[in-house]
Amino acid sequence: MSSIYGPYEPRLIYVMNQLQTELESYDRMRFEETGDHIFEHISARIKTDQSMREKCRRKNLMETPYSALHELQDAIGIRVICAFRDDIYGILEHIRTLPGVTIAEEIDYIRHAKPNGYRSYHLILSVETAFEDVEGKVPGHYFVEVQLRTIAMDSWASLEHKMKYKKDIRNQELIEAELKRCADEMAACDVSLETIRNLIRNS
Repeated sequence: MSSIYGPYEPRLIYVMNQLQTELESYDRMRFEETGDHIFEHISARIKTDQSMREKCRRKNLMETPYSALHELQDAIGIRVICAFRDDIYGILEHIRTLPGVTIAEEIDYIRHAKPNGYRSYHLILSVETAFEDVEGKVPGHYFVEVQLRTIAMDSWASLEHKMKYKKDIRNQELIEAELKRCADEMAACDVSLETIRNLIRNS
């Protein structure tokens, strides 16, 4: 069985690498200017053929490149992990300035956390390229899902994800309550750490 992305897969890899390189260049520039990195690490992936096909089936979509690259918007995923919350918003403002990049959707789960305590900043970017896209347009546009988190947010989300997909879990209500409590405490720590960092900078 051929890839659900068809002939567009190499283009996805190009767009992913291009955006990751841009963010890494911005981090190097910030370090040269301030002595501080704006993020701790960055990871990028193309959703696997199997995962994308499964998502199409869950959404009652045809397993085609059009479904994977137009109806759905997370074939390319980039996650940026920062030490401090204000660095997340600094990266966000830089993304807004990138030529050929448009924010198609954004949700601030940091200032407006989900009821279960989940916090992160979510973006769907539309990236213009010289390549034809799945709609046959040139220049083409490819979607990229971006998640911006602090280290604490990412650790919490990883644990919550494991619980969500674990079957027959015992004490689920208790665990969910503890996760919510931890999320709130970790958010308070993020604020305190940011305050301490700013005091050090200003001293």
